[in-house]
Amino acid sequence: MTDAVTRAAEVLKSHRESIDRLDAILVYTLGERFKHTQAVGKLKAEHDLPPSDPAREAAQIARLEDLANRADLDPKFAKKFLNFIIAEVIQHHHEHQDKS
Repeated sequence: MTDAVTRAAEVLKSHRESIDRLDAILVYTLGERFKHTQAVGKLKAEHDLPPSDPAREAAQIARLEDLANRADLDPKFAKKFLNFIIAEVIQHHHEHQDKS
């Protein structure tokens, strides 16, 4: 291997280690987030509150788009990501409603 190829392999390894670390952070962060949304779903079910809150969801999407812009992340991607999470949370809330 040439020095340039060796250096490129080292840089690639470093990037991949960072990606792996960040993936772990994302998974654990989502796990923590879903613990809270599960608690919210149970609370809503116990008090006969609706599973979804469109005003809250719209505010969250706007907030996330702003955060994405500040983080130099495509806001369209951030919006798709949050919409996916919101849909999953609402599904969990419906499941709690069905158990009540």
